[in-house]
Amino acid sequence: MLKQTEAARNLDQMGERILDSMDLERERGITIRAKNASIVYNGVKINIVDTPGHADFGGEVERTLRMADGVLLLVDAKEGPMPQTKFVLRKALELGLNAIVVVNKIDKPDADPDEAVNKTFDLFSHLQATHEQHDFPIVYTNAVTGTATLDLDHPGTDLKPLFETILKNVPAPAVNVNEPLQILVLALANDPYKGKMGIGKISSGKITKGQNIAEIKVDGTIVKGKVTDIMIYEGLKQVAVESAEAGEIVSVAGLSGIAIGETIADADNPKQLPPVEVDQPTVQMTFGVNTSPFSGKEGKLVTSRQIRERLMKELETNVALRVEDMESGEAFLVSGRGELHLAVLIEQMRREGFEMQVSQPQVIMHEKDGKKFEPFELVTIDVPGEYQGAIIEECGVRKGNLLSIDHTPTGELHMEYDMPTRGVIGLKAALMTKVRGTAIVNHIFNKYEPFNAELIRANTHGSLIAFENGQSTGYALDTAQERGTLFIGPGVEVYTGQVVGQSARDEDIEINVAKEKKLSNMRSKASDAAILLAPPRDMTLELALEYIGPDELVEVTPKSVRLRKRILDANERKRAQKS
Repeated sequence: MLKQTEAARNLDQMGERILDSMDLERERGITIRAKNASIVYNGVKINIVDTPGHADFGGEVERTLRMADGVLLLVDAKEGPMPQTKFVLRKALELGLNAIVVVNKIDKPDADPDEAVNKTFDLFSHLQATHEQHDFPIVYTNAVTGTATLDLDHPGTDLKPLFETILKNVPAPAVNVNEPLQILVLALANDPYKGKMGIGKISSGKITKGQNIAEIKVDGTIVKGKVTDIMIYEGLKQVAVESAEAGEIVSVAGLSGIAIGETIADADNPKQLPPVEVDQPTVQMTFGVNTSPFSGKEGKLVTSRQIRERLMKELETNVALRVEDMESGEAFLVSGRGELHLAVLIEQMRREGFEMQVSQPQVIMHEKDGKKFEPFELVTIDVPGEYQGAIIEECGVRKGNLLSIDHTPTGELHMEYDMPTRGVIGLKAALMTKVRGTAIVNHIFNKYEPFNAELIRANTHGSLIAFENGQSTGYALDTAQERGTLFIGPGVEVYTGQVVGQSARDEDIEINVAKEKKLSNMRSKASDAAILLAPPRDMTLELALEYIGPDELVEVTPKSVRLRKRILDANERKRAQKS
């Protein structure tokens, strides 16, 4: 769309994922932050907002959709609607937005566009869409060649059918130019010269550079200010303008304390818009100062003050996040919409030079009418057919309710479960070994259900724990690998209390991974070359968060992700268990 409307000159040099501006987005292939852009077709300006699809970044979706007047629902012609599609479509339908269904990748060998449309219609019905929302237009596209068509029997040559469908079916913004100024701030930007800027759609009135305005906070407090700069989106860039009218998406500078959910209004007649409502967090964990023996060796930002400042800064833009100070002053209780939501924040912080330790994710229960409710998630698993029994067994233990099971064209099984979030935590790590890493697992928040006191088996794994400081050796690891699966290879610095592997039994085993072979006149170190070590399991940040138990922590630094016991000393651990 951007290329065919010539939104920018050098689009071909920008790579494949132009709007994925963050390193994490490019690496993971997902959208984390909402992005703005615009195109002009036949003299009509179309503002585009790219939202994340995953429920863990629902805070971005909920506030960003308030700018939209319609949505393009992108569906894979082979796979149909993905789990993430359900979440973002539900939010769009709740706001009364109509959708244009775009069936993409129709050139795939196994593509079945008609089946994809049928599944999409079923999804609309499941989400209780109105009759008008059910009557959605369908456009078939091939993004690689940049073509679109309304009829599969007549292939397209460009995206003209898509642009025409947008102009025909997406209404112009419902605004009033003659009313006093109102802008609901739905995003923030920081400019080194202009300061903090509030981004939102002008709901009514007109804004002009130098105009006196009022900032209406969520609690109704009014702060007066003056517009120092106005910017609008042209293609992928922001361009400064002298004024803008209702319906345009603008960035406004001049209010240093502006925050998401506040209203920019006319100074003489300030009227507040309803603030954006965001679903409550479902998972929490503690972020604390790193207390391991390696503290301060790899990170520059290690103090509680620095960690707190960074978390408070994140709260300005990450509206679904919650941060509370803990009594110790050395740790903070951070709540988010899911494991991925918090894992992405941790990954961003470590890349910025932070060093900290985080705890096992815990599910947040909700009280309503004196009853306790817990979050449930929709879990989808794609796995080769021979592992069907292993999946059903593991999900059954975690109180998952099997909703459907289908055979895909490639011969794999597609399984859908309704499962408590308590059961989802640790699921990927548990399936890693049972299905030899062949399962593709997706899960998104679905609903709240009454809390079931029936026990879900806790993450009862045993760990291999180093009981001596030093550098791991092949000789010691050769013996250790007989006790379980290792997380480290030879030549790695370890400390007492560090988790270096998963025990084959459901109990912790202390091992010495730094032991060296003693030299004698009969043996030499050269004989170590005959040792064959199994490749260690690569514990990424997300796998580490799923693996750890209640008495373990993940140590995160810019260079390393280590697992450790909360209490490093073995004797103190035993005393704590007895007490």
